[in-house]
Amino acid sequence: GRLDLEWIRTRLVDNPARILRISPPKDTFIEVDVDATWEAPATTALAGAKCRGRVRRVVVRGEISYLDGRTCVQAGFGVTTAQPTKTTPVTAKEDISTPVGTVPLLDALEEPPRSDSRFDGNVQRRVTLRNTSGMLSRISLDGRPAHLESTASAVDSLTHWTGSHILSVKQFNREQMHVLFNVAYEMRQMVNRVGNYDLLRGKVLTTLFYEPSTRTSCSFQAAMLRLGGSVIPINEVAKSSVSKGETLGDTIRVLESYSDVMVVRHPESGAIQQAAMLAKKPVINAGDGTGEHPTQALLDIFTIREELGTVNNLTITFVGDLLNGRTVHSLARAVSQYAVRLRYVSPENLRMPSDVIEEIASRGTEQSEHEDMETVLRETDVLYVTRVQKERFSSLQQYESQKNRYVVTPRTLTKAKESMIIMHPLPRVGEITPEVDSDPRAVYFRQVEYGMYVRMALLALLMGKVS
Repeated sequence: GRLDLEWIRTRLVDNPARILRISPPKDTFIEVDVDATWEAPATTALAGAKCRGRVRRVVVRGEISYLDGRTCVQAGFGVTTAQPTKTTPVTAKEDISTPVGTVPLLDALEEPPRSDSRFDGNVQRRVTLRNTSGMLSRISLDGRPAHLESTASAVDSLTHWTGSHILSVKQFNREQMHVLFNVAYEMRQMVNRVGNYDLLRGKVLTTLFYEPSTRTSCSFQAAMLRLGGSVIPINEVAKSSVSKGETLGDTIRVLESYSDVMVVRHPESGAIQQAAMLAKKPVINAGDGTGEHPTQALLDIFTIREELGTVNNLTITFVGDLLNGRTVHSLARAVSQYAVRLRYVSPENLRMPSDVIEEIASRGTEQSEHEDMETVLRETDVLYVTRVQKERFSSLQQYESQKNRYVVTPRTLTKAKESMIIMHPLPRVGEITPEVDSDPRAVYFRQVEYGMYVRMALLALLMGKVS
Protein backbone atom coordinates (compact mmCIF):
# COMPACT_ATOMS: atom_id res chain seq x y z
CA GLY A 1 0.00 0.00 0.00
CA ARG A 2 0.93 3.67 -0.08
CA LEU A 3 2.47 5.45 2.89
CA ASP A 4 1.16 8.89 3.76
CA LEU A 5 2.62 11.51 6.08
CA GLU A 6 -0.11 11.04 8.69
CA TRP A 7 0.63 7.28 8.90
CA ILE A 8 4.36 7.95 9.30
CA ARG A 9 3.90 10.66 11.91
CA THR A 10 1.49 8.59 14.00
CA ARG A 11 3.57 5.40 14.07
CA LEU A 12 7.08 6.81 14.09
CA VAL A 13 6.60 9.99 16.13
CA ASP A 14 3.38 10.26 18.12
CA ASN A 15 3.06 6.64 19.29
CA PRO A 16 6.72 6.16 20.36
CA ALA A 17 6.62 9.50 22.20
CA ARG A 18 3.46 8.47 24.03
CA ILE A 19 4.62 4.93 24.86
CA LEU A 20 8.15 5.93 25.95
CA ARG A 21 6.98 9.18 27.57
CA ILE A 22 9.42 11.26 25.54
CA SER A 23 8.78 14.97 25.32
CA PRO A 24 9.47 16.27 21.81
CA PRO A 25 12.59 18.50 21.82
CA LYS A 26 12.15 22.17 21.03
CA ASP A 27 12.74 23.35 17.44
CA THR A 28 12.97 19.81 16.04
CA PHE A 29 11.30 18.83 12.77
CA ILE A 30 11.70 17.14 9.40
CA GLU A 31 10.96 18.96 6.14
CA VAL A 32 9.70 16.70 3.32
CA ASP A 33 9.23 17.73 -0.30
CA VAL A 34 6.32 15.51 -1.32
CA ASP A 35 6.59 16.51 -5.00
CA ALA A 36 10.29 15.71 -5.50
CA THR A 37 10.98 12.78 -7.84
CA TRP A 38 14.16 10.69 -7.92
CA GLU A 39 15.54 7.32 -8.95
CA ALA A 40 16.57 4.82 -6.27
CA PRO A 41 20.35 4.09 -6.28
CA ALA A 42 21.64 0.81 -7.67
CA THR A 43 22.92 -0.16 -4.21
CA THR A 44 19.40 -0.40 -2.77
CA ALA A 45 16.66 -3.03 -3.03
CA LEU A 46 14.59 -0.58 -5.11
CA ALA A 47 17.41 -0.02 -7.62
CA GLY A 48 16.17 2.00 -10.62
CA ALA A 49 12.68 2.54 -9.24
CA LYS A 50 11.06 5.93 -9.76
CA CYS A 51 10.30 7.38 -6.33
CA ARG A 52 8.40 10.42 -5.16
CA GLY A 53 8.98 12.41 -1.97
CA ARG A 54 12.32 13.41 -0.48
CA VAL A 55 13.55 14.51 2.94
CA ARG A 56 14.95 17.98 2.39
CA ARG A 57 15.96 19.08 5.87
CA VAL A 58 16.19 17.70 9.40
CA VAL A 59 16.42 20.20 12.26
CA VAL A 60 17.27 18.96 15.75
CA ARG A 61 17.04 21.42 18.66
CA GLY A 62 17.31 24.34 16.23
CA GLU A 63 20.38 22.90 14.47
CA ILE A 64 20.22 21.82 10.81
CA SER A 65 21.46 18.23 11.03
CA TYR A 66 20.71 17.10 7.48
CA LEU A 67 20.26 19.19 4.35
CA ASP A 68 19.66 17.91 0.80
CA GLY A 69 21.78 14.76 1.14
CA ARG A 70 24.41 16.30 3.39
CA THR A 71 25.10 15.60 7.05
CA CYS A 72 25.70 18.94 8.76
CA VAL A 73 26.66 17.93 12.32
CA GLN A 74 29.44 15.88 13.85
CA ALA A 75 29.05 12.45 15.41
CA GLY A 76 27.78 12.60 18.98
CA PHE A 77 25.46 15.53 18.39
CA GLY A 78 22.51 13.60 19.85
CA VAL A 79 21.57 13.34 23.52
CA THR A 80 20.39 10.37 25.57
CA THR A 81 16.84 11.11 26.66
CA ALA A 82 16.79 8.16 29.08
CA GLN A 83 18.96 10.13 31.51
CA PRO A 84 17.21 13.32 32.66
CA THR A 85 19.38 16.42 32.63
CA LYS A 86 19.78 18.62 35.67
CA THR A 87 17.70 21.74 35.65
CA THR A 88 18.00 24.92 37.69
CA PRO A 89 14.81 26.45 39.09
CA VAL A 90 13.94 29.76 37.46
CA THR A 91 12.54 32.59 39.53
CA ALA A 92 9.91 34.98 38.22
CA LYS A 93 12.54 37.63 37.49
CA GLU A 94 14.67 35.10 35.59
CA ASP A 95 11.86 33.70 33.47
CA ILE A 96 13.33 32.82 30.07
CA SER A 97 10.13 31.69 28.41
CA THR A 98 9.70 33.25 25.01
CA PRO A 99 6.37 34.90 24.11
CA VAL A 100 5.21 34.35 20.56
CA GLY A 101 6.84 36.75 18.14
CA THR A 102 9.85 37.67 20.30
CA VAL A 103 13.53 36.85 19.98
CA PRO A 104 14.71 34.34 22.65
CA LEU A 105 17.59 35.18 24.96
CA LEU A 106 20.86 33.29 24.54
CA ASP A 107 20.41 31.27 27.75
CA ALA A 108 17.05 30.00 26.53
CA LEU A 109 18.75 28.36 23.55
CA GLU A 110 21.47 26.43 25.41
CA GLU A 111 21.57 22.78 24.48
CA PRO A 112 21.27 20.23 27.33
CA PRO A 113 24.57 18.61 28.38
CA ARG A 114 25.42 15.46 26.47
CA SER A 115 25.36 12.26 28.54
CA ASP A 116 27.50 10.34 26.03
CA SER A 117 30.74 9.21 27.71
CA ARG A 118 32.77 10.32 24.69
CA PHE A 119 32.21 13.94 25.70
CA ASP A 120 33.36 15.71 28.82
CA GLY A 121 29.91 17.14 29.53
CA ASN A 122 30.73 20.63 28.28
CA VAL A 123 28.07 22.03 25.98
CA GLN A 124 29.37 22.39 22.41
CA ARG A 125 26.99 24.98 21.01
CA ARG A 126 27.19 25.57 17.27
CA VAL A 127 26.38 28.81 15.57
CA THR A 128 26.61 30.07 12.03
CA LEU A 129 29.83 32.07 11.69
CA ARG A 130 32.47 33.10 9.20
CA ASN A 131 35.42 30.83 8.46
CA THR A 132 38.89 32.09 7.59
CA SER A 133 37.92 32.75 3.97
CA GLY A 134 35.08 35.07 5.02
CA MET A 135 32.42 32.58 3.87
CA LEU A 136 29.32 31.51 5.76
CA SER A 137 29.73 27.94 7.00
CA ARG A 138 28.92 25.85 10.06
CA ILE A 139 31.65 25.66 12.70
CA SER A 140 31.73 24.89 16.41
CA LEU A 141 32.61 27.49 18.99
CA ASP A 142 35.79 25.48 19.66
CA GLY A 143 36.83 26.15 16.04
CA ARG A 144 36.36 22.65 14.63
CA PRO A 145 34.59 22.67 11.24
CA ALA A 146 31.44 20.58 11.14
CA HIS A 147 30.94 17.91 8.48
CA LEU A 148 29.42 19.45 5.34
CA GLU A 149 29.48 17.65 2.02
CA SER A 150 28.91 19.47 -1.26
CA THR A 151 26.34 18.47 -3.85
CA ALA A 152 26.12 19.58 -7.45
CA SER A 153 22.61 20.97 -7.05
CA ALA A 154 23.59 22.99 -3.98
CA VAL A 155 26.61 24.47 -5.75
CA ASP A 156 24.51 25.38 -8.80
CA SER A 157 21.89 27.07 -6.59
CA LEU A 158 24.53 29.09 -4.76
CA THR A 159 26.11 30.16 -8.06
CA HIS A 160 22.68 31.38 -9.23
CA TRP A 161 22.52 33.88 -6.36
CA THR A 162 26.07 35.27 -6.29
CA GLY A 163 26.28 38.72 -7.89
CA SER A 164 22.77 38.55 -9.36
CA HIS A 165 20.16 41.28 -9.68
CA ILE A 166 16.94 40.48 -7.78
CA LEU A 167 14.24 41.89 -10.06
CA SER A 168 11.39 39.37 -10.25
CA VAL A 169 10.22 36.15 -8.62
CA LYS A 170 10.21 34.65 -12.11
CA GLN A 171 13.98 34.19 -11.89
CA PHE A 172 13.79 31.61 -9.06
CA ASN A 173 12.77 27.96 -8.95
CA ARG A 174 11.90 26.01 -5.81
CA GLU A 175 15.42 24.63 -5.40
CA GLN A 176 16.90 28.13 -5.40
CA MET A 177 14.26 29.42 -2.99
CA HIS A 178 14.98 26.52 -0.63
CA VAL A 179 18.66 27.52 -0.56
CA LEU A 180 17.61 31.03 0.49
CA PHE A 181 15.19 29.73 3.13
CA ASN A 182 17.79 27.42 4.68
CA VAL A 183 20.27 30.29 4.96
CA ALA A 184 17.48 32.51 6.40
CA TYR A 185 16.84 29.87 9.05
CA GLU A 186 20.54 29.96 9.93
CA MET A 187 20.40 33.75 10.13
CA ARG A 188 17.47 33.52 12.53
CA GLN A 189 19.45 31.17 14.78
CA MET A 190 22.49 33.44 14.63
CA VAL A 191 20.49 36.55 15.62
CA ASN A 192 18.81 34.68 18.46
CA ARG A 193 22.14 33.48 19.82
CA VAL A 194 24.69 36.22 19.24
CA GLY A 195 22.77 39.17 17.76
CA ASN A 196 25.05 40.03 14.84
CA TYR A 197 28.19 38.94 13.01
CA ASP A 198 30.72 40.66 10.76
CA LEU A 199 30.04 38.53 7.70
CA LEU A 200 29.68 41.60 5.45
CA ARG A 201 32.16 43.83 7.21
CA GLY A 202 33.53 46.37 4.73
CA LYS A 203 30.52 46.03 2.40
CA VAL A 204 28.21 48.98 1.69
CA LEU A 205 24.47 48.85 0.92
CA THR A 206 22.68 51.81 -0.67
CA THR A 207 18.89 52.08 -0.33
CA LEU A 208 17.29 54.35 -2.94
CA PHE A 209 13.56 54.90 -2.44
CA TYR A 210 11.50 57.08 -4.78
CA GLU A 211 8.36 56.12 -2.82
CA PRO A 212 7.73 56.15 0.96
CA SER A 213 8.91 53.08 2.84
CA THR A 214 9.26 52.06 6.47
CA ARG A 215 9.36 48.25 6.65
CA THR A 216 11.29 47.43 3.48
CA SER A 217 13.83 50.20 3.94
CA CYS A 218 14.42 49.51 7.64
CA SER A 219 14.42 45.75 7.07
CA PHE A 220 17.24 45.93 4.53
CA GLN A 221 19.17 48.40 6.67
CA ALA A 222 18.80 46.22 9.77
CA ALA A 223 19.82 43.14 7.76
CA MET A 224 23.01 44.82 6.55
CA LEU A 225 23.89 46.17 9.99
CA ARG A 226 23.29 42.77 11.62
CA LEU A 227 25.85 41.33 9.19
CA GLY A 228 28.42 44.00 10.00
CA GLY A 229 28.05 46.10 6.85
CA SER A 230 27.34 49.80 6.33
CA VAL A 231 24.33 51.59 4.80
CA ILE A 232 23.84 54.72 2.67
CA PRO A 233 20.11 55.52 3.01
CA ILE A 234 18.53 57.81 0.39
CA ASN A 235 14.86 58.37 1.14
CA GLU A 236 14.60 62.09 0.38
CA VAL A 237 14.85 61.66 -3.39
CA ALA A 238 13.24 65.04 -3.98
CA LYS A 239 16.34 66.64 -2.43
CA SER A 240 18.76 64.64 -4.58
CA SER A 241 19.99 65.18 -8.14
CA VAL A 242 16.71 63.68 -9.34
CA SER A 243 15.20 67.13 -8.77
CA LYS A 244 17.68 68.40 -11.36
CA GLY A 245 16.45 65.93 -13.96
CA GLU A 246 18.90 63.04 -13.44
CA THR A 247 17.59 59.71 -14.79
CA LEU A 248 17.24 56.58 -12.68
CA GLY A 249 19.89 54.86 -14.80
CA ASP A 250 22.44 57.61 -14.18
CA THR A 251 21.61 57.70 -10.46
CA ILE A 252 22.24 53.96 -10.12
CA ARG A 253 25.51 54.15 -12.07
CA VAL A 254 26.71 56.90 -9.73
CA LEU A 255 25.62 55.18 -6.52
CA GLU A 256 27.18 51.84 -7.43
CA SER A 257 30.55 53.62 -7.35
CA TYR A 258 30.05 53.91 -3.57
CA SER A 259 28.24 50.61 -2.99
CA ASP A 260 28.48 46.85 -3.22
CA VAL A 261 24.72 46.30 -3.56
CA MET A 262 21.71 48.60 -4.08
CA VAL A 263 18.05 48.36 -3.06
CA VAL A 264 15.72 50.47 -5.22
CA ARG A 265 12.00 51.33 -5.10
CA HIS A 266 10.42 53.25 -7.96
CA PRO A 267 6.81 54.24 -8.83
CA GLU A 268 7.05 53.12 -12.48
CA SER A 269 6.61 49.44 -13.35
CA GLY A 270 9.62 48.04 -15.17
CA ALA A 271 11.85 51.05 -14.47
CA ILE A 272 14.16 49.18 -12.09
CA GLN A 273 14.64 46.32 -14.55
CA GLN A 274 15.72 48.74 -17.27
CA ALA A 275 18.08 50.65 -14.96
CA ALA A 276 19.64 47.41 -13.67
CA MET A 277 20.83 46.63 -17.19
CA LEU A 278 23.32 49.51 -16.77
CA ALA A 279 24.57 48.40 -13.34
CA LYS A 280 27.61 46.26 -12.65
CA LYS A 281 26.72 45.71 -8.98
CA PRO A 282 23.65 43.76 -7.74
CA VAL A 283 20.37 45.71 -7.80
CA ILE A 284 17.41 44.53 -5.68
CA ASN A 285 13.90 45.50 -6.70
CA ALA A 286 12.10 46.78 -3.58
CA GLY A 287 8.89 47.48 -5.50
CA ASP A 288 8.28 48.95 -8.93
CA GLY A 289 4.88 50.62 -9.14
CA THR A 290 2.14 48.02 -9.49
CA GLY A 291 4.61 45.48 -10.89
CA GLU A 292 6.50 43.27 -8.45
CA HIS A 293 8.03 43.14 -4.98
CA PRO A 294 10.16 39.97 -5.12
CA THR A 295 11.76 40.08 -1.66
CA GLN A 296 8.32 40.49 -0.05
CA ALA A 297 7.16 37.33 -1.83
CA LEU A 298 10.23 35.42 -0.64
CA LEU A 299 9.73 36.48 2.98
CA ASP A 300 6.01 35.67 2.71
CA ILE A 301 6.76 32.09 1.65
CA PHE A 302 9.36 31.79 4.41
CA THR A 303 6.71 32.98 6.89
CA ILE A 304 4.26 30.32 5.71
CA ARG A 305 6.93 27.62 6.00
CA GLU A 306 7.93 28.68 9.49
CA GLU A 307 4.36 29.08 10.76
CA LEU A 308 2.64 26.11 9.10
CA GLY A 309 5.59 23.82 8.36
CA THR A 310 4.86 23.53 4.64
CA VAL A 311 3.53 25.42 1.65
CA ASN A 312 2.15 22.42 -0.21
CA ASN A 313 -1.53 21.48 -0.18
CA LEU A 314 -2.64 24.83 1.26
CA THR A 315 -5.48 27.11 0.22
CA ILE A 316 -4.17 30.69 0.08
CA THR A 317 -6.75 33.48 -0.11
CA PHE A 318 -5.75 36.99 -1.26
CA VAL A 319 -8.10 39.77 -0.12
CA GLY A 320 -8.23 43.46 -1.08
CA ASP A 321 -6.71 45.50 -3.89
CA LEU A 322 -5.36 42.76 -6.13
CA LEU A 323 -5.09 45.00 -9.18
CA ASN A 324 -2.53 47.42 -7.75
CA GLY A 325 -0.95 45.25 -5.06
CA ARG A 326 2.55 44.32 -6.27
CA THR A 327 3.02 42.10 -3.20
CA VAL A 328 0.16 39.81 -4.23
CA HIS A 329 1.37 39.70 -7.85
CA SER A 330 4.80 38.47 -6.76
CA LEU A 331 3.55 36.07 -4.08
CA ALA A 332 0.92 34.48 -6.34
CA ARG A 333 3.57 33.86 -9.00
CA ALA A 334 6.13 32.46 -6.56
CA VAL A 335 3.79 30.28 -4.53
CA SER A 336 2.30 28.72 -7.68
CA GLN A 337 5.49 26.64 -7.89
CA TYR A 338 4.04 24.64 -4.99
CA ALA A 339 0.93 22.46 -4.88
CA VAL A 340 -1.50 25.16 -3.71
CA ARG A 341 -5.01 26.46 -4.36
CA LEU A 342 -5.38 30.22 -4.86
CA ARG A 343 -8.51 32.23 -4.09
CA TYR A 344 -8.80 35.90 -5.14
CA VAL A 345 -11.29 38.07 -3.20
CA SER A 346 -11.69 41.63 -4.48
CA PRO A 347 -14.17 44.14 -5.91
CA GLU A 348 -14.85 43.79 -9.63
CA ASN A 349 -12.67 46.80 -10.51
CA LEU A 350 -9.69 45.63 -8.37
CA ARG A 351 -9.35 42.07 -9.64
CA MET A 352 -6.06 40.24 -10.07
CA PRO A 353 -4.54 41.22 -13.45
CA SER A 354 -5.36 38.78 -16.24
CA ASP A 355 -1.71 38.31 -17.22
CA VAL A 356 -0.89 37.10 -13.68
CA ILE A 357 -3.83 34.68 -13.72
CA GLU A 358 -2.87 33.33 -17.14
CA GLU A 359 0.76 32.86 -16.14
CA ILE A 360 -0.24 30.92 -13.02
CA ALA A 361 -2.82 28.89 -14.94
CA SER A 362 -0.07 27.69 -17.29
CA ARG A 363 1.44 25.83 -14.30
CA GLY A 364 -1.83 24.02 -13.64
CA THR A 365 -2.50 25.81 -10.34
CA GLU A 366 -6.15 25.90 -9.22
CA GLN A 367 -7.49 29.49 -9.05
CA SER A 368 -10.88 31.11 -8.48
CA GLU A 369 -12.20 34.67 -8.14
CA HIS A 370 -14.76 35.88 -5.59
CA GLU A 371 -16.32 39.08 -4.30
CA ASP A 372 -17.49 37.65 -0.95
CA MET A 373 -14.73 36.66 1.52
CA GLU A 374 -17.00 34.40 3.56
CA THR A 375 -17.54 32.02 0.64
CA VAL A 376 -13.90 30.85 0.85
CA LEU A 377 -12.97 31.59 4.47
CA ARG A 378 -13.75 28.11 5.85
CA GLU A 379 -11.33 26.38 3.46
CA THR A 380 -8.56 29.00 3.80
CA ASP A 381 -5.20 28.08 5.36
CA VAL A 382 -3.49 31.42 4.69
CA LEU A 383 -5.50 34.65 4.63
CA TYR A 384 -3.35 37.28 2.91
CA VAL A 385 -4.95 40.71 3.39
CA THR A 386 -3.85 43.84 1.55
CA ARG A 387 -4.89 47.47 1.81
CA VAL A 388 -6.71 49.36 -0.89
CA GLN A 389 -3.95 51.62 -2.20
CA LYS A 390 -5.09 55.23 -2.09
CA GLU A 391 -2.08 56.45 -4.08
CA ARG A 392 -3.10 54.33 -7.09
CA PHE A 393 -6.59 55.88 -7.48
CA SER A 394 -7.27 58.83 -9.78
CA SER A 395 -10.02 60.23 -7.53
CA LEU A 396 -10.57 60.33 -3.77
CA GLN A 397 -14.24 59.47 -4.24
CA GLN A 398 -13.39 56.22 -6.00
CA TYR A 399 -10.96 55.27 -3.22
CA GLU A 400 -13.47 56.05 -0.45
CA SER A 401 -16.05 53.78 -2.12
CA GLN A 402 -13.71 50.77 -1.91
CA LYS A 403 -11.42 51.21 1.11
CA ASN A 404 -13.66 49.47 3.67
CA ARG A 405 -15.04 46.78 1.37
CA TYR A 406 -13.28 44.00 3.30
CA VAL A 407 -12.54 44.28 7.02
CA VAL A 408 -11.26 41.36 9.12
CA THR A 409 -12.60 41.42 12.69
CA PRO A 410 -12.69 38.87 15.54
CA ARG A 411 -16.22 38.02 14.43
CA THR A 412 -14.96 37.28 10.92
CA LEU A 413 -12.48 34.78 12.31
CA THR A 414 -15.15 32.72 14.08
CA LYS A 415 -15.82 31.18 10.67
CA ALA A 416 -12.14 30.39 9.94
CA LYS A 417 -9.95 27.41 10.76
CA GLU A 418 -8.15 27.40 14.10
CA SER A 419 -4.96 26.54 12.20
CA MET A 420 -5.30 29.38 9.67
CA ILE A 421 -2.77 32.23 9.68
CA ILE A 422 -3.45 35.88 8.81
CA MET A 423 -0.76 37.74 6.88
CA HIS A 424 -0.45 41.34 5.73
CA PRO A 425 2.47 43.12 4.01
CA LEU A 426 1.63 46.28 6.00
CA PRO A 427 0.86 49.09 6.47
CA ARG A 428 -2.78 48.45 7.26
CA VAL A 429 -5.36 51.21 7.09
CA GLY A 430 -8.43 49.58 8.60
CA GLU A 431 -8.73 46.26 6.74
CA ILE A 432 -7.71 44.35 9.90
CA THR A 433 -9.00 45.74 13.19
CA PRO A 434 -6.54 46.07 16.13
CA GLU A 435 -8.63 43.56 18.11
CA VAL A 436 -7.38 40.82 15.77
CA ASP A 437 -3.76 41.41 16.84
CA SER A 438 -4.16 39.28 19.97
CA ASP A 439 -5.48 36.31 17.99
CA PRO A 440 -2.71 33.66 17.73
CA ARG A 441 -3.53 33.30 14.04
CA ALA A 442 -2.36 36.87 13.36
CA VAL A 443 1.26 36.56 12.21
CA TYR A 444 1.78 39.86 10.37
CA PHE A 445 4.15 41.33 12.96
CA ARG A 446 6.18 38.09 13.08
CA GLN A 447 6.12 38.29 9.28
CA VAL A 448 8.08 41.55 9.54
CA GLU A 449 10.73 39.85 11.67
CA TYR A 450 11.01 36.92 9.25
CA GLY A 451 11.63 39.50 6.53
CA MET A 452 14.87 40.65 8.16
CA TYR A 453 16.21 37.08 8.26
CA VAL A 454 15.36 36.53 4.59
CA ARG A 455 17.05 39.77 3.57
CA MET A 456 20.11 38.91 5.65
CA ALA A 457 20.31 35.62 3.79
CA LEU A 458 19.77 37.37 0.47
CA LEU A 459 22.59 39.87 1.05
CA ALA A 460 24.98 37.12 2.14
CA LEU A 461 24.16 35.05 -0.95
CA LEU A 462 24.51 37.99 -3.33
CA MET A 463 27.90 38.87 -1.84
CA GLY A 464 29.12 35.28 -2.28
CA LYS A 465 29.52 34.77 1.47
CA VAL A 466 27.77 31.39 1.66
CA SER A 467 29.76 28.21 1.03
